[in-house]
Amino acid sequence: MRIVLDRPRCEGHGLCEEAAPQLMHLDDEGELVLDREEVDGADAALANAAARVCPVAALRVV
Repeated sequence: MRIVLDRPRCEGHGLCEEAAPQLMHLDDEGELVLDREEVDGADAALANAAARVCPVAALRVV
């Protein structure tokens, strides 16, 4: 599975980072950085949780 970030849509709320800190983080400017785009198993579950909590639907897991 792969995490897809719609960068223009992302507003840097940080809820996704709280849900999946192993997979992503906010940089010093508040921009989301995906540390890993390819996920499986437990990491896929974390990625899906992060996508669910994004208030602007900027993350998808495909």
